[in-house]
Amino acid sequence: MIELEETHDLVDPVVIAAFEGWNDAADAATGVVDHLMHVWHARVIGALDPEDFYDFQVNRPHIGSDENGHRRISWPTTRIAIASPPELDRDVILIRGIEPSMRWRQFCAELLAAVDDLGGQLVVTMGALLADTPHTRPIPVNGTATEPELLDRLDLEQASYEGPTGIVGVLQDACSMLDIPSVSYWAAVPHYVAQPPCPKATLALVTQLEDLLECSIPLGDLPEDARAWERGVNELAEEDEDVAEYVRGLEETRDTADLPEASGEAIAREFERYLKRRGQE
Repeated sequence: MIELEETHDLVDPVVIAAFEGWNDAADAATGVVDHLMHVWHARVIGALDPEDFYDFQVNRPHIGSDENGHRRISWPTTRIAIASPPELDRDVILIRGIEPSMRWRQFCAELLAAVDDLGGQLVVTMGALLADTPHTRPIPVNGTATEPELLDRLDLEQASYEGPTGIVGVLQDACSMLDIPSVSYWAAVPHYVAQPPCPKATLALVTQLEDLLECSIPLGDLPEDARAWERGVNELAEEDEDVAEYVRGLEETRDTADLPEASGEAIAREFERYLKRRGQE
């Protein structure tokens, strides 16, 4: 079991989790939790014992010096942190880790036991995958939920994917088995720029969180980093005509598919959502 540091009673806490590995194309999903840890000044209160879940030849420990100059080993693990964002009337539990090498069911059981100890009310997982999507258009984010009420409120669809899954899918299934409400958001990262980071995809996931939590999350440098990332990919594409032509083809496909959504009513709805998130209504 995870030993948690003593903390105050959390208020209606929501859990936000992301894991390195198969679920985290271009580090976009873990980038969300890293961002929230920073802007919400989160405090780590516990971690899983890495001996139980990780192959250290796959996820090697790191050696370095601490603030006092002493040599220390840093072991790969999954950590739990808490935050009390001023933008919210509830607390947040942040889980940031690595997809385990073994004992996935035990891994999920220990995490959810800790969530239960902290009073977690809703589990939100972040994921990212590589897809045929152009970098010049908004990053698509798909979401699903385990509860019909959440599907309706968030205008999500029931998951229909069948095939291999990662720890995010296993954790969401474990939530369902324990009747813990859960939501999962996945960003589609352009596959031709798969190297991390992808701040545009991270920003797209943060925007979905704003809708879910009905608050404005401090964005810091994310918007400018996303614009700089897109400019950089534009420059790379311009240097290779084959890549540029491929991107144009993706743009045409995407624009054709999005055309029915480009009505005045849809644009007005999106603008209202933006104003609500930014608190300017």
